[in-house]
Formats: sequence, structure tokens, C-alpha cells
Amino acid sequence: MNKKWEICEYDLALVNKIAQENSISELMATLLVNREITTKKDIEIFLNPTRNDFHDPYLMPDMRQAVDRMEKAIQANEKIIIYGDYDVDGVTSITVLKKFLHDRGMTNIGYYIPKRLDEGYGLNKEAIEKIHEQGYQLIITVDCGITGMAEIEHAYSLGMEVIVTDHHEPLDEIPKAVAVIDCKRKDSQYPFKGLAGVGVVFKLTQAISQRLGLEEKEYLKYLDIVCVGTISDIVPLVDENRVISKLGLKLIAQTKCLGLKCLLEANCGKNSIINANTVSFGIAPRINACGRIGFEQEAVKLFMTQNLVEASSTTEKLNQYNKTRQEIEKNIFEEAKEIIEKNQMQNNNTIVIGKEGWHHGVIGIVASKITEIYFKPTILIGFENGIGKGSGRSVPGFDLHEALHSLGGYLEKYGGHEMAVGVTVKQDNFSQFAEKLEQRAKQAHTEQIIPVISIDKEIFPKELNLQVAENLLELEPYGTSNKVPIFLIKNLKIDSIRTLVEGKHLKLTLQDGTNLINAIGFNLGNYANEFLLGDKVDIIGMIEINVFNNIKNIQINLKDMRKSYS
Repeated sequence: MNKKWEICEYDLALVNKIAQENSISELMATLLVNREITTKKDIEIFLNPTRNDFHDPYLMPDMRQAVDRMEKAIQANEKIIIYGDYDVDGVTSITVLKKFLHDRGMTNIGYYIPKRLDEGYGLNKEAIEKIHEQGYQLIITVDCGITGMAEIEHAYSLGMEVIVTDHHEPLDEIPKAVAVIDCKRKDSQYPFKGLAGVGVVFKLTQAISQRLGLEEKEYLKYLDIVCVGTISDIVPLVDENRVISKLGLKLIAQTKCLGLKCLLEANCGKNSIINANTVSFGIAPRINACGRIGFEQEAVKLFMTQNLVEASSTTEKLNQYNKTRQEIEKNIFEEAKEIIEKNQMQNNNTIVIGKEGWHHGVIGIVASKITEIYFKPTILIGFENGIGKGSGRSVPGFDLHEALHSLGGYLEKYGGHEMAVGVTVKQDNFSQFAEKLEQRAKQAHTEQIIPVISIDKEIFPKELNLQVAENLLELEPYGTSNKVPIFLIKNLKIDSIRTLVEGKHLKLTLQDGTNLINAIGFNLGNYANEFLLGDKVDIIGMIEINVFNNIKNIQINLKDMRKSYS
């Protein structure tokens, strides 16, 4: 697939000024400018965040009202239920608030997670009625609730009160509750809008701690769990999220949470390097797997337990759920690919497939993979009893949510945003819906959209050394709004080329004079058929440190490669 290479444009005078003022390399200054981090204060916070860099929690809307109500609840040891979501953000939000309130001496704290496969996301009236029957007086929502006007009104009609904590976009109307804490509220004075749901919960615990005159450690000690939820929710890792993740990763390395420790050791090994990838690939999929296949409670149990035997056995369960999820995902992926190739759907502007029995808890992951391979807006639907539920993913430049809005007549329900959607459609309407979406994509000329790889800087082979690679670690943790730096290196000669894992991956040695550069290209095995020994190539990729037998070497993680004409 053709990919467009775009080198970031930057002001060289500004780069030199930043390098001198902050005593950093020109390369590091360039990377900061590319990320729009240019003031001395922002650079200091970005490179060396401290606990003093958290914003005032009382700048959040309704925080004072929430803390007033929480203070009363703590004094009376009220029966409170925390209503969360089934993903990592929801699970960590429940964990942090429940642990914090338990440490305040509260013994009547329950939690409720809706079943993804039956109840779906967010508040529902049936759940609220069950909560009321169990004698709860106060509901605190975490990572949900901002659009639950009718459900919250129902809770009040039953004599309960509600505090909403959320980070999703509010509608024009907000719920009538004791407090609605969401930094995305239009009237919010809070200086950062990008917190995860668990980040909002963290700010609530910070505010309560300040009111009660507690030491900082009473809310900071949960930063390991807050960090897991923040990184997993793919929120921008800048500003306050940068502080949470940078400090939180240090705490994860010495976590006192038995469940988190067991999960880390079982999947990453003891004394492993703890970074954003550890969370994204070692922890998050296993917590998410619980909700995806119907065992929502287990992840909270893992984080809450203080019993090592229970932590170990629950970790085993989570790993098994993840294996089950992987098997289901693999089967759906293979079936979807077969349908695409059989019907030559790769030539369409969209890929829309529905099949009986596809598991809609896993289907979104497969839609992401299909979109990545074919670079086309993709919707996958699983049918059951004539109703289809599924997920869609788009490509930059085609607003999938807007497209669904224009086709709402064919759908029972839909939601999401420009790049990712959830869909419910009757089986009888599916073919027409797929046809109309294809027409919309043709009108938008999605076939002309090609992937763009943004390059931070062109560098020369002589600049590649371990010190440069180790300096780049200061930019971690990487994530949304702080992507791994990508570099261009031109005019290298292929010294060796082969494939790994049955032709899936590419392994290269590249030469520049007497310099040899090792490179690996994951999922680029097909390039072995396009390039020969001795070819001159330009490459783009990430600079990594590869450790083998305790010896460190530079390695380029390839994103793309093309023949050199310079």
C-alpha cells in the first residue's frame, strides 16, 4: 500500500533558542517543537513533572458541591454505590474511589458494572431499581453518566441522590444531580480537558483530601491504578495526563496493589521495564477481556483483593479470558478476511460485513485490524435473532459518525465519533444500509485517501548512537498527542534481508560506509519480495535499544521503506 511521507516543518531559530535555554540537544528541541511544547515552563513540566504540577481540583465544575456531599456521606458512613464502566478506565475508576473511601473508614461501599453484552454502556433504569432495592442512598457514577438525564431523574424519583463524574462530551443539557463533574462541560474553567474517567475520580479524591486536611500521600498512593486507566483509555498523554502517567509508571514498578503486581509478573516477568507499552499490551487487554466476554466483576476483584492466593487465581482467570478473547477475535478475523477476498471487497470504498453469531464484545478489535490492513472505513456486525450489533472504524478524512447520521433511517441505534462507532441494525435493513454507506464513501472519494506517516526529522547514520537513544527515553511515556518519534534516514545499502515468523516480519542489516544499522519491520515481510541485496533505500522508523545477552545495540523499528533516488 502506498503511504505518504510528511516531514514536520519547524522553525529552526526557535529550535536553537529552546536548545540553548534548556541545555538540551537540537534533536530533543526539535521533537518538543513538533509537539508544540515550546515555553520554558511547559518543557520543564513535560520532561520533569512533579506532584506540584497537578491543577487545582476545585477549578472543576461542581467540585465543591460534590465534596460537600461526600464529606456528609463519610461522616454518616452512608451506603454508597459506585456505578462504573466495564473497560479499564471504568474498572480503575471504581477501584480508586472504593479504596479511597474504604481508607476513610467507609464500610458500606458497593459497586455496579453493567453487563456489556446485555445492558450495554452507561446507566440504565433496571440497574438503578436494583440499586434502590439494596438500600443505597447515593450513587456516584465514574466514567459514565454525563448523558444519563432520564436515568438520574429516575434515581431521584426513588429517593436516591447522584454525583456524576465523567470525561465524555456532554449534551446541551446536563443531568440534574447533586454535582456533575466533567472537565468537558461548556462552563468548565478547568485548564485541561483531556483527563480519562479515572483522572476525574483522582481529582475528586484530591479535593476531598484537601477538605479533610489529609496528607498528599492519601490520594497520590493510588497513582499506579490511575496511571493504568489513563494510559489504557488512549487519552492525550500531555499536560496533567503526562504528570499522572510519568509519576504513575514509577509507582507501578513498586506497586503495593497485589492484583496489579500479580498481573505484571505473570505477563511481563519480574523486574521488567515498566513503560506505556507494559500497560497497553501487558495489562489493559486482560482487564478489557473481562468485560468483552461477560466477566466484568473479576478485574475489580483483582485490584481490590489483599489476599495473594486470590490475586494469583484471579490473574490466571484474566489470562484465560484474554486467551478466549484472542481465539474468538482470530476466528472472526479469518472469517472476515475470507469474505472480503471471496467478494473482492478490497476494491470497494467501504467494507461492511455481517455474520450470524459474531461476538459483538470482540468485533470492534477486528474492525480495527481490518481497517488497518485495507485502509477503508469498516463496519462488522454480529447477528442474533434478526438484530445485528457491531462496531465500525474509519480512516482519517472520512467522518463515519456523520455518515451514519445521514443513514439513521436504516439503523436502530448508533453512537460514537468520527473514527469509531457502535451500530445496531435489523438484519432486514442490513443490505440496504451497507449499500448506502458505500455510496456515501464513493461520493467522498475515500479511495483517494492514503495513509500519511508523519516524520519528526531526517537524521544521518553518524547521529545514531546509544546516548541519543537513551536521551529519547525522556520523552516517554508515548501515547496520543505524544507519539513515538519517527525519523527518516536516506541512502542506505541493504547488506542483508530476510523474513521472520513464516514471512510475517522483515529483518534487515543496512550499511552506510562502515556503519551497519540493524532494522526490524513488523508485518512488513512482503517487502522481502520488493527489495534485493545491494539496493539503496530510504527508511523511516523509530530508534530503539535492543538488549541481547546484556549487550545494548541500536535498532530501527521500520514503519516504511522505499528505493532511494537521491
